[in-house]
Amino acid sequence: MSHAHEAGHDDHHHHGPVTLKDGFFPWIMRWISTTNHKDLGTLYLIFSLTMLFIGGVMSLIIRAELTGPGIQFVDPDFYNQMITLHALVMIFGGVMPGFVGLANWMVPMMIGASDLALPRVNNWGFWILPFAFAMLLSTLFVNGGGPAAGWTMYPPLVLQSGDSLPLMIFAIHMMGISSITGAINVVVTILNMRAPGMTLLKMPLFVWTWLITAYLLIAAMPVLAGAVTMLLTDRYFGTTFFSATGGGDPVMFQHIFWFFGHPEVYIMILPAFGIVSTIIPTFARKPLFGYDSMVYATASIAFLSFIVWAHHMFTVGMPVAGELFFMFATMLIAVPTGVKVFNWVATMWRGAMTFETPMLFALGFVSLFSLGGFSGLMLAITPADFQYHDTYFVVAHFHYVLVPGAVFSIIAAIYYWIPKWTGVMYNETLGKFHFWWSAVWINVLFFPQHFLGLAGMPRRIPDYATQFTEFNVISSVGAFAFFIGQFVFIYNMIQCMRGAGQKATDRVWEGARGLEWTVASPAPYHTFETPPTIDPREITAVPEKHA
Repeated sequence: MSHAHEAGHDDHHHHGPVTLKDGFFPWIMRWISTTNHKDLGTLYLIFSLTMLFIGGVMSLIIRAELTGPGIQFVDPDFYNQMITLHALVMIFGGVMPGFVGLANWMVPMMIGASDLALPRVNNWGFWILPFAFAMLLSTLFVNGGGPAAGWTMYPPLVLQSGDSLPLMIFAIHMMGISSITGAINVVVTILNMRAPGMTLLKMPLFVWTWLITAYLLIAAMPVLAGAVTMLLTDRYFGTTFFSATGGGDPVMFQHIFWFFGHPEVYIMILPAFGIVSTIIPTFARKPLFGYDSMVYATASIAFLSFIVWAHHMFTVGMPVAGELFFMFATMLIAVPTGVKVFNWVATMWRGAMTFETPMLFALGFVSLFSLGGFSGLMLAITPADFQYHDTYFVVAHFHYVLVPGAVFSIIAAIYYWIPKWTGVMYNETLGKFHFWWSAVWINVLFFPQHFLGLAGMPRRIPDYATQFTEFNVISSVGAFAFFIGQFVFIYNMIQCMRGAGQKATDRVWEGARGLEWTVASPAPYHTFETPPTIDPREITAVPEKHA
């Protein structure tokens, strides 16, 4: 452990944790200054949950407005601000910090490292976020109201965002800095701090998916930073990057934005693949089917994610050759994704399956994420996309991938690991209720939106023609019911954090021969019943760092 690392650790690591009983100030300072990966993982997860609820309230405002045609509750400007902020808060404040929290907690433990490589950078990366989101949400109170151009921030529309534009752009820069520092930290930790004998192809899949995700973040986030900086200079410094009057082109913004935006959607799903690849083998009591192919499939998805960006732009007037390229490249992503789904199913095939809450959420993920993948394939077909583009069909597609996809996987991971984190079992009955309630209402919420989109209802509008009323009402009912169910989850987690509940055993999820630690990667040459020894066949040359 380096000296900087040691200095980064607070006294509480040597004299027991500082509790609220010792006084509020020491307690709050311990959380603000902590450099411990577990503490920061907890902070990230609490922040993520808070943001998911704020973003959820915004989505309820949107759904309330859409309970009937005409303008019900909010004026169209505010409706559009809710659309924009709901997306930014959910993506950058909810899903991404949730996965970073899980990485903080689990990656060092899974590779046998004492902490992340750069503990103080880790602390800094987290504490940027509350300020970034305070700034983003403060746009609602400035002259002209919040940004109202969708999360995609297309010019020329976004350039009319009043005084909220520079605040939004600065907030996005801060989120980007947080993401990039976190990603560098993960890469350095995984490449330099693995325990002896932990070769790359022995790492649990969650670690692999995070290594690949971190590279995507490092490559994609600066692109977004460039795009929003050009927006800023167009607005305040007289440049014309995106204005035809000065030789610019608004479509160029779309190219730059989606060159970030497409890898971004994979940043939000790859860690989920790692989580599901950890949970399914545990509850099927079999090692993961096709471990190596899972690693290669993940890497292929990451590579392909950079060459499909213009499938978001089929209707801008691309050359036919461009449309064909992006159509076929997009369809190609279905191949490695299909490999993963096949491997998850093959893992369960003839396994001794049990259906505890983490497994239920993992199965909900596999089935509903696959549904979202199929509607994605429909959108990939260029001539068909001309009909689907900018309708509710697209909204249905990406919400199926992101809510039963990314969000369900974060929930599954928390249920799966919280006994290890707190030493206490969550309430299984409440967990199962939470799953079934969520699984039913999430479909009531998003499935009708496919029909609305196919019937021609456009996205991002507060009003609609009367024939769309019924499906919108069903969708809105689903939204409110789904939201209410999440309080069961909060209650269950708070009980664990308070230590109320059955004590968790050493091996929480009893698998065949204690498979739990070994199933996520190829079965090692030892179980954890006996202290690990290095197999002489493994030793080629022990790298300097482990000497």
